[in-house]
Amino acid sequence: MTSTASKTSLRFFGLGGSNEVGRSCHILQYKGKTVMLDAGVHPAHQGLASLPFYDDFDLSTVDVLLISHFHLDHAASLPYVMQRTDFQGRVFMTHPTKAIYRWLLSDFVKVTNIGANSSLNDKDENLYTDEDLAESFDKIETIDYHSTMDVNGIKFTAFHAGHVLGAAMFQVEIAGLHILFTGDYSREVDRHLNSAEIPPQPSDVLIVESTFGTATHEPRLNREKKLTQLIHSTVSKGGRVLLPAFALGRAQELMLILDEYWSQNAEELGGGQVPVFYASNLARKCMSVFQTYVNMMNDDIRRKFRDSQSNPFIFKNISYLKNLDEFQDFGPSVILASPGMLQNGLSRDLLEKWCPGEKNLVLITGYSVEGTMAKYLMLEPDVIPSISNPEVTIPRRCQVEEISFAAHVDFRENLEFIEKIGAANIILVHGESNPMGRLKSALLSNFSSLKGTDDEVHVYNPRNCVPVDMEFKGIKIAKAVGNIVDEVNEALKLSGGKKGVDEDQDENIKEIDEGTIVSGILVSDEKNFDLNLVSLSDLRDHHMDLSTTVLKERQSIRLDCRKELVFWHLKQMFGDIEVLIDDAGVTVLHGDAHDKHHDAAKAKESDELELKIMGDIKLNIINDVATLEWSQGLINDTVADSVMAILLSVDSSPASVKLSSHSCSHEYHDEHELQDSEIQWKIRHIVRLLKEQFGDSLSLQMVETDTKTTKANGKPNYATATVTIGKNTAEINLTELGIVSCNSNPLKGRIESILSIASDLVAPLC
Repeated sequence: MTSTASKTSLRFFGLGGSNEVGRSCHILQYKGKTVMLDAGVHPAHQGLASLPFYDDFDLSTVDVLLISHFHLDHAASLPYVMQRTDFQGRVFMTHPTKAIYRWLLSDFVKVTNIGANSSLNDKDENLYTDEDLAESFDKIETIDYHSTMDVNGIKFTAFHAGHVLGAAMFQVEIAGLHILFTGDYSREVDRHLNSAEIPPQPSDVLIVESTFGTATHEPRLNREKKLTQLIHSTVSKGGRVLLPAFALGRAQELMLILDEYWSQNAEELGGGQVPVFYASNLARKCMSVFQTYVNMMNDDIRRKFRDSQSNPFIFKNISYLKNLDEFQDFGPSVILASPGMLQNGLSRDLLEKWCPGEKNLVLITGYSVEGTMAKYLMLEPDVIPSISNPEVTIPRRCQVEEISFAAHVDFRENLEFIEKIGAANIILVHGESNPMGRLKSALLSNFSSLKGTDDEVHVYNPRNCVPVDMEFKGIKIAKAVGNIVDEVNEALKLSGGKKGVDEDQDENIKEIDEGTIVSGILVSDEKNFDLNLVSLSDLRDHHMDLSTTVLKERQSIRLDCRKELVFWHLKQMFGDIEVLIDDAGVTVLHGDAHDKHHDAAKAKESDELELKIMGDIKLNIINDVATLEWSQGLINDTVADSVMAILLSVDSSPASVKLSSHSCSHEYHDEHELQDSEIQWKIRHIVRLLKEQFGDSLSLQMVETDTKTTKANGKPNYATATVTIGKNTAEINLTELGIVSCNSNPLKGRIESILSIASDLVAPLC
């Protein structure tokens, strides 16, 4: 069992297909997420020995399993994973892959059961049953090309890979890190498939096949010509041609070539006297899938389908051969038979039947894995072993030729693709050790100029079960949602930008970043790696699942005045106040002022006063220490600030002085004196606000009236302020909060707005 990767590193762990071709299966671990890529078998082995090294990894931790295409070396152990292990993740593949998957693996189950050593009678050698296959099939989910799926923070997008119908490259994104897995891919446009795409989004890591290493292919037209010439020459001499091929993929490509050639050269080929067969029940069953998904193929095949009004996969010159018992082998013929590596089945039976004939030809058209009969036959041995009895040998006199139609990239195509992807980390898979090693050396040489720089390219070719850890320092990007988007767009307009104009967009956004403050709340979803910037008003709309925490605030200050003064100022500011504790009777409103001050003077220094203001603000005064407590919130914070401002200024307030300084001959405080002190307090705060706005442009003047006039007409002293900005002048009555005169409408409007705000600030809240 392997250890898990750290939170900051991406771990690649190959369970198969590393320094080998076959049983492709790769593990990616990053930020607590696990992705599994492919689940194949090794064509050179049987039973449990053909599986990837599943025992070396805890499959229950896999979140997502992505199948690149339907070939056995990439998909044949999927039912085993889903039904015979503790795998609990979700499985995805494209629609054509799933359509062919069921038939392909059903055929695989039958062939492996037939090929099993009956003398052992070991049921464990059968990886899974038809029932396992059926149950796994129902759990598989499909994905369209160019669509993106999100599974618990793992995002992945499918792109065309060429190779075979339905083959997909997957670009996986986890927490902003992009990994591209090519699977088997082809950059060559053939008879029916598109070439592999270049994803528009850059990738940080590229997991790429290295099947052919540094070898290069002949041009496709040259290979087609050489193929048809060899076949034509062989049948003209009365020989037979065996084309071992995968039942799906290359077989259909070869049939398109041969069907066209037989139509164009009917006379030279005896007017239909040389038959062409495909001997694969699987290919026959799946031919309807190829006929159905014509519109997912390249432009050439779609054009033929449109112009001829007939399906290109309904062949005119090729027939289906059910079994060899029905085959009358009396003259030259061409047979495409599976499997492509001649391990068993019809292709192996035909090989043993035809290999003693000197006129016959075995034409290897696909990639041959080490340890298979196809690879051995290319050495042109004198004899081959019989599949029914390995101790019996069969002479080999037939010709053996290889013309690769394997839909894999060669070195030139692979290098061009790697350069276009531009990933700084490259992991080589799906290749034998020697070709893979040569490819790694070639890539390092190609990118040698970047060595030691920030753009250095790292190339890895790990063996199975040997982890590769790569450190990444991710950049967190927050997505603005809700009203904040409107704020940004408004800022963009103010900066002169135009939405949708690409050439100006980056520059304008840069100006916004440098000159505009966008405030909001960052909400992080650690599970899905989402980071959103939302305004407080939008928080519930976009994140309904968030829980709320109430924060309690507390502030304490020392007072230099009596509790009576504090209570009086708070009453003037907030109106009714709930009294919770009043040991000294500070808040009792009976008796005259002299009696109240007399009673307060007799109160003990330790007497406690506790008040509740605006329903949620508590003020507790013990001795000379005042403690303010409140629940955090927009309104409560504002009220608490106002209370704290009163506590800090209560001892210096004119009203406090007048309340504290009384004559023994007076029985009450003059009502007009209290009004004067309150007005002066308000004026002082209004002037402070005007001073912040206009600075040295503001000048003040106090107009005083005598006491008799004040009592007679009810008009107290008042103050004026003058604002002078250039030639514009405004005179303000601070007492009545009105503009006496102003020769500028813009200035007048600005002052009126400030006075409106000021009146709200100095007015009682209740």
